[in-house]
Amino acid sequence: MPSPRKPALGFIFVTLFLDILGIGLIIPILPKLVTALQGGNMAAASHTVGLLAALYALMQFVFAPILGSLSDHYGRRPVILGSLFGSGLDYLLLAFAPNLGWFYVGRVVAGITGANITAATAYIADVSPPEKRAANFGLIGAAFGLGFIAGPALGGLLGSHDLRLPFFVAAGLTLANWLYGFFVLPESLAPENHRPFSWARANPVSSLAALRHHPLVLGLAISFFLLNLANFGLHALWVLYTDHRYGWTPSQVGWSLAIVGITAAIVQGGLARRIIPALGEVRSITIGYLIGALAFVGYGLATRGWMIYAILVFGSLGGIGSPAAQGLISRQVADNEQGAIQGALTSLGSIAGFTGPLFSTALFGYFIGPRAPFHLPGAGFFLGALLILISLWVALRTLAQHPPKALVPRGEAGVAPGH
Repeated sequence: MPSPRKPALGFIFVTLFLDILGIGLIIPILPKLVTALQGGNMAAASHTVGLLAALYALMQFVFAPILGSLSDHYGRRPVILGSLFGSGLDYLLLAFAPNLGWFYVGRVVAGITGANITAATAYIADVSPPEKRAANFGLIGAAFGLGFIAGPALGGLLGSHDLRLPFFVAAGLTLANWLYGFFVLPESLAPENHRPFSWARANPVSSLAALRHHPLVLGLAISFFLLNLANFGLHALWVLYTDHRYGWTPSQVGWSLAIVGITAAIVQGGLARRIIPALGEVRSITIGYLIGALAFVGYGLATRGWMIYAILVFGSLGGIGSPAAQGLISRQVADNEQGAIQGALTSLGSIAGFTGPLFSTALFGYFIGPRAPFHLPGAGFFLGALLILISLWVALRTLAQHPPKALVPRGEAGVAPGH
């Protein structure tokens, strides 16, 4: 039987791309649609949009480990396809939603089905030799980068004609991908690697506690969480900061986000596959995180808007750090635990997605307000740089105390794949 690796990775890449594309499609139009449903009251609408975002993150936190554990039991294929089908139906629900109540229902469904990144990440681990996992995890960043380029641009274009149209387009693309996957996506989890589903492992608290059984994974997971805190804080600050400091228009913000997406796709989808094997995972983490910290400091110090573009390009090279860390994590656990571990990591990411913006925006608001001892709009970025440096320290300390398992070619006698 021919190896399913190449077509499987391609399908997973498209699936992840469509996940972020769907989110990006509604970024430009959701606030306007919610405002319209609330009679043009923008203050009330902003509160509602915040609640919808928090609800989405909460559902991902709860359901990421559940979907990951289900994929360890039933296989990756049914979980990925089921999530795709649910996402497609959710977009249709939002397209026809007559009131805000249905939008809350839609965000619940979207958070549950959007947690399929756990099964998709486990799929990548299943079909990748240990020495290529870190590079292949770069596909996740590439898919997110490309989706982040196309989603907001396409959503804004379609939304200018009809605020509901982006939902129909997202539904069509997602259901088409589900139909394609239904016929061509092979299962990646070997029958002997399936393990029984357990609610004790699947609930988010227990899934996080299970990380204690793998000291190296636990340390890198904490490091990953701190890195995500910094990055989610940056996402929340970007529009506020560039408007306050440089007076950027929405189109200028859009161009900067497009550059973020393009550089992420180039670095994590292409260069990472060459750089990480050449440098090794530990050096890639070190260099990647240091570049990220320097970029955050640069954002906070930049006195002119044009400087931001140069820093964005430089900072994108830091994108080699995350896939290198994910590659190390995936290699420390058995094949039948990949879904559960990836679910725990996704839950941690959801916590960071909820808390990171709270800290960074509060810091920004304080240091541009009248009570601040001095004016420092870049304070949130400096906090982000500090978090990344602490993240690097945690990672290096963990790696020194718990050296990672050596790479072993697949098929070597006496060694299970992924160990």
